[in-house]
Amino acid sequence: MSKLWVAFLMLVSFSSFAQDTLPRFTVTTRGYNKAIISWTNNYTSVTQINVQRSFDSSKGFRTILNVPDPTVPQNGFVDTKAPAQNMFYRLFIVLEDGNYIFSPAQRPYWDTLGAIRPDSKEFSLTGENNNRRIVAADNMSQREVEQLKAELREATKKATAKPNTSVPTPNATAAPKAPERYFIVKKKDSILFNIPEKGFKKFRDSIVYRTKDTMAFKNLDTIVLRPFIPREIYKPSRFVYTDKDGNVVIDLYDALKKDYEVKFFDEKQTPIFDIHKVKDPMLIIDKVTFLRSGWYRFELYEEGKLKETHKVFIPKDF
Repeated sequence: MSKLWVAFLMLVSFSSFAQDTLPRFTVTTRGYNKAIISWTNNYTSVTQINVQRSFDSSKGFRTILNVPDPTVPQNGFVDTKAPAQNMFYRLFIVLEDGNYIFSPAQRPYWDTLGAIRPDSKEFSLTGENNNRRIVAADNMSQREVEQLKAELREATKKATAKPNTSVPTPNATAAPKAPERYFIVKKKDSILFNIPEKGFKKFRDSIVYRTKDTMAFKNLDTIVLRPFIPREIYKPSRFVYTDKDGNVVIDLYDALKKDYEVKFFDEKQTPIFDIHKVKDPMLIIDKVTFLRSGWYRFELYEEGKLKETHKVFIPKDF
């Protein structure tokens, strides 16, 4: 087995264009009035990402999507309902400490299967299934990265070549089988263990999605182990949340049958106001009611018993 066959065990399909790291993002189009917005999220405490659209690069932006899970490392959205071509797009990013960021506005550019930058430490190979990615460690030199690219491409060609279907002659001697390659796995300066090429398969998801301890090439024969550090993930409440305009929605389908009460507090747990009886299954509270932007906690009571304690974020209106 070729030393670099490991590449095929580590990869999954990706989109054909590179994704910028937040607050930068990528907007491309392939025609048909579709804008493809994508990004890579390296923030450790992001709680909200909104995709916004406007005819103007500096004003009039409206939210068209509140990303359900803003913590996903690589994410994107396809806008198929733009009122015109060449609209401007930007991202509104809210961090856990209440700070927020507006990304620079940009228009879509035509995606021509955008090639990976020559100096990238993450690069793609085109093989049988296309769009495969290799991750190289940050301390791997550019020369080593280029050498790794060349050898992986050669391994790709060999793996996708048609097998030899000719019938062997009776006196033919089988070629000796090459010994299996092993890689050294290191954590910082400590050697943990050796791993065979076929052992990379179980690390495929961790390399791509970074949801477990992640492996990356340090050099051509050594892999570095990056420990996974879990982080708190904010998920909006099912019952009290903000809509695309920043207004607070109280969504209780059985509000006509049960007694519901909602109490709102600021970040210091100071009471703001109460709704003693929710009379409609879908109640919308204008964001101006909260006077300022920021995080607000709430308590939801059902028939006098605490049902949920959670929080919502009120964005600034620009």
